[in-house]
Amino acid sequence: MPRSMAEACDADVCAICLGGMVRGQASFVAECSHAFHLRCISASVAHGNHNCPLCKASWTVLPAVTAAPRPPPVNGRRAPRPPPLAWSRQVARSTYEDDEQVQESTVRANAAAATGGGAVVLTTHCEFPAVAKGAARENFAVLVHAKAPSAAASDAARAPLDLVTVLDVSGSMRGHKLELLKQAMGFVIDNLGPADRLSVVSFSDEAIRRIRLVRMSDQGKADAKLAVQSLVARGGTNIGEGLRVAAQVLDDRRGKNAVASIMLLSDGRDAFTAGRNGAAANYINLVPSSLTYAGSGSRTPAVHTFGFGADHDAAAMHTVAESTGGTFSFVEDETVVQDSFAQCIGGLLTVTVQEARIEVTCLHPGVRVREVKSGRYENRLHDGGRAASVDVGELYADEERRFLIFVDVPAAAGDHTRLVKVSCTYRNAATGQAANVAGDDAVVQRPVVVTHIEPSMEVERERVRVAATEDMAAAREAADRGEHASGARILRSRLQAVQRSAPGAAGEATCTALMDELCELAARVENRREYDTTGRACFFSSMSSHGRQRAGGSLGKSRCKSQAYFTPAMEDMVKRSREQRKATAPHQTPKRHQPEAQSKPQRKRGKYL
Repeated sequence: MPRSMAEACDADVCAICLGGMVRGQASFVAECSHAFHLRCISASVAHGNHNCPLCKASWTVLPAVTAAPRPPPVNGRRAPRPPPLAWSRQVARSTYEDDEQVQESTVRANAAAATGGGAVVLTTHCEFPAVAKGAARENFAVLVHAKAPSAAASDAARAPLDLVTVLDVSGSMRGHKLELLKQAMGFVIDNLGPADRLSVVSFSDEAIRRIRLVRMSDQGKADAKLAVQSLVARGGTNIGEGLRVAAQVLDDRRGKNAVASIMLLSDGRDAFTAGRNGAAANYINLVPSSLTYAGSGSRTPAVHTFGFGADHDAAAMHTVAESTGGTFSFVEDETVVQDSFAQCIGGLLTVTVQEARIEVTCLHPGVRVREVKSGRYENRLHDGGRAASVDVGELYADEERRFLIFVDVPAAAGDHTRLVKVSCTYRNAATGQAANVAGDDAVVQRPVVVTHIEPSMEVERERVRVAATEDMAAAREAADRGEHASGARILRSRLQAVQRSAPGAAGEATCTALMDELCELAARVENRREYDTTGRACFFSSMSSHGRQRAGGSLGKSRCKSQAYFTPAMEDMVKRSREQRKATAPHQTPKRHQPEAQSKPQRKRGKYL
């Protein structure tokens, strides 16, 4: 509804003439939060146009405009005055079947050009190269390593993206936070290509589609930036409604780009959907059914969530990401929200593989799969353990996935035992063509006697990471029970185990980063206030990144960045974002986070104290 003049002037500019909204001028702020000078919008409304000229949303409450002159009396009677336009009602829009047509010529060009990007590469590593001829081993570890193709040299060869950003514009976003969000969205818009499409949804008490799903041509980018700049912060936080509108935008598409995703940012707690009237929060209620992740064959759009600042609901944002196949990132330092967005789109703009599934088949009659460690990727055992599969879904260019397969190795008489073969079926995201690749068989030698042999560093590195991730979950659960000291002990014990491990003792970069992460989380869990303020979000962020083996985590103050999962395209996009921020605000350098000596473990000469 129209708001007071003071609130209207908060919108800063008129969405039609782009002139300033000066106090004292007649203004109108619509239900969709776009603001106008009354003189700019009156003519349009007077001629029967009851839709927002910017986002095309139907208005149910219209501005009062100067009435047309009343007709002269007829037979001494005046014609009845029509009802004021301010109370006219329109039927609310129920569908979003107005998406701009996908760029078919680009789709065909993608199919023709994306021929040199390579294929998924599969390799296997056995935890030991040999097992004695007469010995049997249980839970023998085999690492399956998959790497996606590199990004094609030309942007025309990549899969185009349909992106919906869902932005919190509740009252707590007012001021500097909203300005930072607008800048971050400007960066996203600038880095989308002409075949990519973007829709912007904002939410406070209600959710509003600010701009239809439109191609990021020069005009599309200008319209999108205008929609973002018109955002005004007010009201409460209705995350569930924001996601519902975003899901409907994607569900109602007449045309579809090859890749689709949703980016959700919020700085608060849902007050409408998750839990009302004192009931316990059920965060899964925030997620529309059409977005629920159902494995690699579902192709449901992932929701990548961003907890903005210390007051957001980390559990809600983590649940939304986990249930849709997305990642959760904690933006603790609000000034780097643009970098967080840059990291995300750096991946989304380089999707090379979709619907990937890794198949493992036992070769020797006595080999059986006992267990698969695949994090948040669904795995299944088939044929009584004679086969297994892992649904991987989408992969960004150069992304890697590592899964531990535990098998029983029988005693054998030959010189070697072929344990398992691995293959991967997937669809090329740019061309839509199906592919099937095979990796080398996992084989162990069978000498009569096995002397001392070193374990595979590849397998050990993954063992260390998986064990650390499991202890992160255990420490978080302890903290949620109020057992903060216990949570800290779990992590410090795991920290020592990582130090003693072969890759840790060798000073490998991935283990060094993992030790930093464990050290940081231990400091954030041992104090209840610290845990409630930032620790829980850090835990969820780290667990999300490790569970998906995808860069997410925290940027800025926290050291929990999980940079081991960064791809070259992500690194390049984040670098581009930082350079832009530095250029546009040379005198506003964010302060670096310095851990307090008395509360955070310190690392000195390779040891954690």
